[in-house]
Formats: sequence, C-alpha cells, structure tokens
Amino acid sequence: MSLVLIDRLRGKAGEALLLRVAGPTAHRKRARIHGAPGPRWFAPDRPVRLVHADASMYVGGLAALLLQSLHPLAMAAVWAHSGFRGDPWGRLQRTSTFLAETTFGPAEDAERAVRRVREVHARVTGTTSGGVPYRASDPALLAWVHIAETHCFLRAYQEYGRAPLTAARRDGYVEDMASVARRLGVPRPPVTEAALVEALERRRPELAATDESAATARYLLAAPPLPWPVRVPYALLAAAAVDLLPPWAGEFLTLPRSVRLLLPFARRGGLAVTALIRWIMPSAPARAGADASGQGR
Repeated sequence: MSLVLIDRLRGKAGEALLLRVAGPTAHRKRARIHGAPGPRWFAPDRPVRLVHADASMYVGGLAALLLQSLHPLAMAAVWAHSGFRGDPWGRLQRTSTFLAETTFGPAEDAERAVRRVREVHARVTGTTSGGVPYRASDPALLAWVHIAETHCFLRAYQEYGRAPLTAARRDGYVEDMASVARRLGVPRPPVTEAALVEALERRRPELAATDESAATARYLLAAPPLPWPVRVPYALLAAAAVDLLPPWAGEFLTLPRSVRLLLPFARRGGLAVTALIRWIMPSAPARAGADASGQGR
C-alpha cells in the first residue's frame, strides 16, 4: 500500500471521527474555539489544556459515563432528559463542544456555554422509578458528575496520555476543573488530587446498581451505535475504560462477555487504540494573534 493511499485513508478516518464526535459543523466550531482571538480561561501551559487535547479523553469519557451511571438520581436525570437513548451522538457532540469551549475557547464563548448548561439543568426535574424526586441543578448531583469526570479524565491521561503528569500538575488539573465546576454551581469542589480521591470515596454509599445503570452499561459496552468495522477497536476502548474504574465499581456493573474477555489485555488495547486515534485525528487550527493569557483562574 502506497504512502499516498495510507495518508488518504488516514485523512478519511480522521474526518469521520471528528464529525462523529463534534458534529456536522465540527470544522466551523474548531475554527472558532481554537482560532478566534481573545482571552481564554486557561493559559496554554495549564494542565487542563494538555489533558483535554489528548486522545486519552476517549477512554476517560467512556469511563466517566459508566461511573456517573452508578448514582441513581444522576442516572435517572440523564436517562429521562438528555436524549441519551434517542440521540447518543448528539449528546456526545454537545458534551465535547462544552469541554472544548470551556477549555480552549474565548472567555465569552466559555461563559455562554456555562449559562446554556445551567439553563438546561434548571429545567430538568423528575422522579426516579423508585419514587425519589431529583433536579439536575441539585449541587450534590452536580458535584457527583464533576468528581466522576475529573477522576476518570485524569486517570485516563495518566494511563494513556502522551506523558504522565507530575503530582503538582495533577493537582493543577483538579484545580482547573474546579474553576469550571464552580461556575456550573458545584459548591467547594476538590482542588487537589488527594481531595478528589477523598470526595469520590465519600460518595460511595450513595451508589447502587439500577435498571438504568445496567441498561447504560449494556448500551455503552455491548451494543454501541457504531458500524461493524470499528466494533473491534471500540471493544478494546471499552475494556480500557472499565479497567480505569475504581475496583469497587465492579460490584455494581454487569459487564458483557466481550469486555470480560478483553480485560486482561485492557492496557495494551487502550494504548493501541489511543495511539491510533492520535495518529488519525487532524490537528486543531492554530490560534493567530490571540491573547494567550489565562483568565478566570
């Protein structure tokens, strides 16, 4: 196979992945987020920018969804209101856009993204199948989502990122994430890795296996909405995501046979898939003439 053909296939695969994750307007959004001038919330050297630009986020994002699903109230809100079942790719695209805007985008876009999410949260209320009321704007639920995401994104980068962060940089990442969480309504989010681990441990009594969490695991791990040619690399990605979870999370998850069989190879498979994603994904556009100073920290 010629280098020209390999490069062409690489470009097509990267374009397909970008459009799947970021939506049909991916290139326009990328140009705005990365290319528009103006101050950002985070300076170029902040750990959050390093972590969120890395292919390890694919593993961390899947792990975060699985971990978040173990909180009955949070899962009820997601299952009933987010379009998770009917429009899974739309939800993924909205989430990836929010992360990109708050991490890399102009401060005004980041502020608008936070306002948009808070407005959505204010409208999401309901009752679980067990009769327990919930509201998405509940600070305790917001804190759980934040803790689970921060934990999984950081663990994924440490395992599958380009180079593990030092202890000080890991604390910096948790601090960066906390600054966004406060704007979303999370009270007193952890600002160090040690505090993050403690916060996660404190929430364990609230977690449980539910019909919704079981259905989420089946959907994400056994029957993802993907074409057959990419099911094998996705299975390796899924095994890597499960392997990232705290050991006690396995008490609540019913894993499909395919994932159980691949768990002994989870790290090697995760390294291979993230390397492949890193190779095929197109680079973000350069930011010309922008104010590189971090804001809001």
